[in-house]
Amino acid sequence: MKKILSKPAKIGTYHVDDVLFLLKDLSNIVLEDTVVNRETKIQSGGHYSESLPIEYQPPEEYVKVFWNTLQRYKQKVALCVGIVSEQIYQLKGSNTILVSLARAGTPVGILIKRYLKLKYGISLPHYSISIIRDKGIDENALHYIQQEHPNGEIQFVDGWTGKGAISLELTRACREYGEKYGLRLDDTLAVIADPGCCTTLFGTREDFLIPSACLNSTVSGLVSRTVLNDAFIGKDDFHGAKFYQNLLAEDVSNRFIELISEEFSAIGHEAEESAAKLLSMQIETGFLGMEDVKKIQAEFSIENTHYIKPGVGETTRVLLRRVPWKILVRDPSSPFVKHILMLAEEKGVEVQAYPDMKYLCCGLIKKVEGMLK
Repeated sequence: MKKILSKPAKIGTYHVDDVLFLLKDLSNIVLEDTVVNRETKIQSGGHYSESLPIEYQPPEEYVKVFWNTLQRYKQKVALCVGIVSEQIYQLKGSNTILVSLARAGTPVGILIKRYLKLKYGISLPHYSISIIRDKGIDENALHYIQQEHPNGEIQFVDGWTGKGAISLELTRACREYGEKYGLRLDDTLAVIADPGCCTTLFGTREDFLIPSACLNSTVSGLVSRTVLNDAFIGKDDFHGAKFYQNLLAEDVSNRFIELISEEFSAIGHEAEESAAKLLSMQIETGFLGMEDVKKIQAEFSIENTHYIKPGVGETTRVLLRRVPWKILVRDPSSPFVKHILMLAEEKGVEVQAYPDMKYLCCGLIKKVEGMLK
C-alpha cells in the first residue's frame, strides 16, 4: 500500500479536536452550476460528483423552522446518538476509529465522538472522507487512516439511510479494498436513523427529521458536497470539496453540535439500556424500504429508482439541490415534514398525500430533457 505522507489541508469551521477532513481543498475553483443544468447533465450520463449545486440560502422563515425543530427534538437526536454510540463502544471499544461519510455523516461522527468522551473519557480519532455513489470510496483517505492508525478498527458513520444506495456502495467498496490491499474493513454503517432497514447499527428506525438535514454547508462546517472530477483530482489526491468561507456569518455548525451535546447528560441510562437491547437482538437489514420504492416506481411510471428519494433527509435534499417533480407525504400533519411543505411551496412543487408507505415522505425527481439553460 502506498504511503500518504502529506497532512490534509485544514478545511471547514469545526474544531480541530472534533474532526479531520481528508479532502482536497478546491475552494478557488468554480464548480457550481444551476440546478437545472446539473440535473440535465446528470440525466444525460454525467456524474453528480463532477460539479456542485449553488448553495441554497434559505429565507428567514425556513431558518426559524430549523431552530424550532432543533429545540423541540434535540433530546431525541441526542438519545439516538447515545444509542448508536453505546453500540459502537460495546462492539469495538477504545480501538475505534470513527470515519464519517462527508458530508451528512460529519456532524453525526462529531456527536458520537463527543458522547463517548463524556461517557467513557475516551477521545476517539475522527476523520471525514468521501464516498460517491457508483464511484466508490476515497482509497487515498483510507490509506492515510491505516497509515496513522495501523491497529485501529474503522467504524463508518453517516446521518441516516434512504433506500440504501450508500450502504450498498460502502459494502462494495470495502470488499474491493480488501481484495486489492488484503485489509478487511467492517462495512457496517452507523447512523442515527435507519428507516430503510439498511444497517444493523442505528439509533432508531423511525423516519424522523434530523435537524442537520434541513440545511446544507451551514450545518456541516461550511464544507461542500464532495467532488470527484479528473480535471482537479489526481491519482494521489484525496477527493475534493470547497470551504464556503463567504457563509461564515450564517454558519451554525458548532452551535448545532453544542445544543445536541448539552443533552447527553440528560438521557441517563436510557441510551445504554436501549443499545444493550438492540445488541441482544438478531437485527435484520432486508432493505425493506425498497418495497416502497418499487411500488412508487410502478405507480408513477418512473424509469429509474435514482429518481426516487425516500425518507425525510433524502426528500429534503431533493428540494434543496435537485429538480423536484412531486413530493409524496404519508402524514402532512407530522412536525417532521413542516420544512418540506415550506420548501415545496416556495419552489412550486406539488405535494401529494401518500399514506401507504414506511417512510414519512418521498421526493420524486423530474425528468429534465430539453430544460438546459
